[in-house]
Amino acid sequence: MDNPTATIPGNNSEAEKRLAPNGANGHLPPVFLMVNSLETGGSERQFVALAQSLDRGAYSLHLGCLAKKGAFLDGLGPMAAFGLGGSMYSAQSLRARVQLARHLRRNEIALAHAFDFYTNLILIPVARMAGVPVVLGSQRQIGDLLTKAQFSAQLLSFRWSDTVICNSQAAAEHLRENGIPTHKLAVIRNGLPPSAFAAATPCLPRVPGLLRVGMIARMNHRSKNHAGLLRAAARVAPRFASVEFVLAGDGPFRAELEREAQNLGLGPQVRFLGDRRDIPALLASVDITVLPSSSESLSNSIIESMAAGVPVVATRVGGNVELVNSDRGTLVTAGNDLELATAIESLLRDEPLRQRLGQNARDFALANFTIDRMRRDHEALYANLLKRKGWRGKPRP
Repeated sequence: MDNPTATIPGNNSEAEKRLAPNGANGHLPPVFLMVNSLETGGSERQFVALAQSLDRGAYSLHLGCLAKKGAFLDGLGPMAAFGLGGSMYSAQSLRARVQLARHLRRNEIALAHAFDFYTNLILIPVARMAGVPVVLGSQRQIGDLLTKAQFSAQLLSFRWSDTVICNSQAAAEHLRENGIPTHKLAVIRNGLPPSAFAAATPCLPRVPGLLRVGMIARMNHRSKNHAGLLRAAARVAPRFASVEFVLAGDGPFRAELEREAQNLGLGPQVRFLGDRRDIPALLASVDITVLPSSSESLSNSIIESMAAGVPVVATRVGGNVELVNSDRGTLVTAGNDLELATAIESLLRDEPLRQRLGQNARDFALANFTIDRMRRDHEALYANLLKRKGWRGKPRP
């Protein structure tokens, strides 16, 4: 897990982390976290995790979004919305930027943290022009799925930031190769709540002799390669008396994938479960999980499987190689359906191997991917940057 290209600047002691952010008369630094929306994606999960865990005794938390929608809105409390009106260049978008700048000044925000692509483009320059002392961006994908224009625009925004937080070494290295200085890059990996590590009751009843292969991913981008799993499933299914493939997730490609499953003759051996919030219960229902993506930074799906002790078959791309090795799962070549099918079949036929890989993966996740560790790393970075900028704050009237 050591990172040669990006570090957390100023990894202070616990005591220093607590004391460094306080301004004049103990005034807590106001921190503004902003995300595009609160739908069920990886960036949104990490936004919620940090918002709910950040130490309220050290920071005064403010939340914002571009689109106030999604299942993760529940329980987050007040959240300011700055809708762009469907276009980055519309009159409404300009008004939203003005409103955002006023919001940052009115609340005397000391640190503004953008969580995803669109908030990188909006929040970073607005916060800088509004005089926010510390401005952070986020890179939670490799960047190869963006258009050239999108990637260039985001790079320009990142140059305005103090630090870009990446969730994998692979993402940080890609930015470094494209001109972002190493001293501006910090790697803070995703964190999971305690419930992800707890024993769960299967949401799909276990049937003696039935083996299940799961895939957990939204069906909104072809890079997830659900179709590749279905093609591999068509190779594997005839070789087992009882095997079932379950796909959790929803999106615009679902109907197309359901037709593909029928065309491949998989019939009742494939179940489409739709969007699910009960991930631990779903993982308790399967024997292995598969992520055949063509691009990943740091997959929540893989980490959640590891936390549940479920062995993973994943493609050898991006941050997957930072998570999966031969002691914790199986890596295969992206786009190779035969290799994917062979890896799935090998794990399904070897229960002792599944148990060993699953336990090793769980130990690895417990050591590296808890919410507590993710929170501490963010707080250490926040404290260091505020201290470096000489933030003092103002006493409340």
